[in-house]
Amino acid sequence: MTYLRTHYVEDLKGLNGQEVSLAGWVHEIRDVGKIRFVLLRDRTGIVQITAKRGVVPDEVFDLLSFPKETVLLVRGIVKEGGASRIGLELTPSSVEVLNPISVKIPFELTGKVPAEIDVRLDNRHVDLRRLETQAIFRIRSELERSFREKLLELKFQEISPPCIVAAATEGGTELFPVQYFEKPAFLAQSPQLYKQLAVVGGMDRVFMTSPVFRAEKHNTVMHINEITQMDVEIGFCDHEYAMDVLEKVFLNMLESTKFRCKAQLELLKTDITVPKSAPRHTYTELVDLLNKHGVDMKFGDDFTKEAERKLGEVLAEEAFFITEWPTAIKAFYAMPTTSNKELCNAFDLMYRGMEISSGSQRIHIADLLIEQLKSHGLNPASFDFYVNAFRMGAPPHAGWSIGLERATMQVCRLPNIREASLFPRDRNRLTP
Repeated sequence: MTYLRTHYVEDLKGLNGQEVSLAGWVHEIRDVGKIRFVLLRDRTGIVQITAKRGVVPDEVFDLLSFPKETVLLVRGIVKEGGASRIGLELTPSSVEVLNPISVKIPFELTGKVPAEIDVRLDNRHVDLRRLETQAIFRIRSELERSFREKLLELKFQEISPPCIVAAATEGGTELFPVQYFEKPAFLAQSPQLYKQLAVVGGMDRVFMTSPVFRAEKHNTVMHINEITQMDVEIGFCDHEYAMDVLEKVFLNMLESTKFRCKAQLELLKTDITVPKSAPRHTYTELVDLLNKHGVDMKFGDDFTKEAERKLGEVLAEEAFFITEWPTAIKAFYAMPTTSNKELCNAFDLMYRGMEISSGSQRIHIADLLIEQLKSHGLNPASFDFYVNAFRMGAPPHAGWSIGLERATMQVCRLPNIREASLFPRDRNRLTP
């Protein structure tokens, strides 16, 4: 079979009078006697097919009456005018039904009748046809592409860490166990240890896009159990330099998405403001600020979602860093500050009132790493392979990760993170 279409809907501008072949789904159909209108939808948009009795062949006119979501191949002439958003329509010369509808479509794709998110996710293969859903994943794809583009420009190397591990990579017990031949194993909750080992191994500047798995039993609109992390690890640097890189990469992601996804952002009724920078505020400063604005918070508490949103309101900054966190509430591998061991060189990047990235300078001294493992209630013996690597010439290093679903959620202003995952996995959803 040759490629069926010659153009997508978005390619039709400037083709007035030319013959094209379009392929897609019937979005709407209207019959007014001697004129039939069919809205044909592909991943790029919708175009009106206008057929007049006596103008188009009778067999074509008679065929243009289908259930919604019928898959069509239409050949015809592009004409200016019509009711289409793009100001063009197609006069058909031939129509072929590629696959007729044989079951009822579970919900209305035009949006005239809203569908519950669970109904949409249960039928995700249909939901993905919605132009709004297509827009979300075009934006997600651009965020991922521009992340990779900027890091390659900054001379980083892409790697692929394992997703099956022998022990927790960040501590804690919320892991998914798997049977790995005769040995117990787990799905990785982070590529953390392995990206550090890549830097210790001399790769120096690495990045990766990797699925990770968290077994927490969440029931919120901001958490799912399989997520996509966009990670970076950098040798011979501290947390300040790592934040510099994160700021460059993230602002590039926003700028590129704003430029390349104008139509998708417009369809979702949102926009992107690209800040000139992401200011840095210490954890202690922000705790004091929240208490001044009526949010009760003590040193050592983590920020609640309500507190994060309040900070966004008070600071009025689209994106900002929270730095110098309490050591006790950050990962065991975060380097304590030289002046106060109760604080560490960790940071979070907040965007539109939500944490979308976290990172730190890592501990590269084995004895200090053992001390921190113990203080976090972890057994150093379970991390022998990791700790021993730092006895063999490990440089100072730092890194961070961006949650791709969260970034997409915030850029698109989605009410539920599941909409930013192609086939989301949460505590109740394992299919489709």
